[in-house]
Amino acid sequence: MIKLEQIRKQYKLWDNIVNALDWVDLEINFWDFVSIMWPSWSWKSTLMNIIWMLDVATSWIYKFWDIEVTWKKESDLSWIRWKNIGFVFQSYNLIPRISILKQVMLPLAYAKIPKKHRIDMAMEALKKVWLDNKSHHKPNELSWWQQQRVSIARALAINPPMILADEPTWALDTRTWQEIMELLCELNKEWKTIVLITHESLIDQYAKKHILIKDWLIHY
Repeated sequence: MIKLEQIRKQYKLWDNIVNALDWVDLEINFWDFVSIMWPSWSWKSTLMNIIWMLDVATSWIYKFWDIEVTWKKESDLSWIRWKNIGFVFQSYNLIPRISILKQVMLPLAYAKIPKKHRIDMAMEALKKVWLDNKSHHKPNELSWWQQQRVSIARALAINPPMILADEPTWALDTRTWQEIMELLCELNKEWKTIVLITHESLIDQYAKKHILIKDWLIHY
């Protein structure tokens, strides 16, 4: 599904060149459940943004569904991204003043889904996370756990083949953490490829493949 080859990312910091990733390879197959672990000092956001096609590596080869996307224009990358990857933000990124139904409808608008279909698709996504009965609530009327479920529903709205989640269990209590992970497992059983960026080793018991970022390299 995703194949990254010889990925190198460098940043210029004052007069020095800093390596974020150093000639790494990464392959994620359809229906994988992958955890990407990182120490707090590593460049996890760099890899996450490269996978999501928001950042460009210093040198790389990137294939998504056998499509070479390495040098595609941003407009093409944007379409591939919105069509195929649902993103779950660490901090939820919900808009305070609008209902959760409208929150979930936003990616459908970006993907140019006809307006008459957006409500049905958004409600179906909310149903998957057991929040269809709260569709007209605003984020401040929900618990943290429910807000994270809204974030997951928004990622599911377009029915993408892949979910990329940045620390989806951050700041959650143990019970809620387990419920989020069980929800992601259920989505994986429904043929969704799940990629988790995390620093929590307990996720290993849920994921099928485990990757560690250390010393600018990827370790399986």
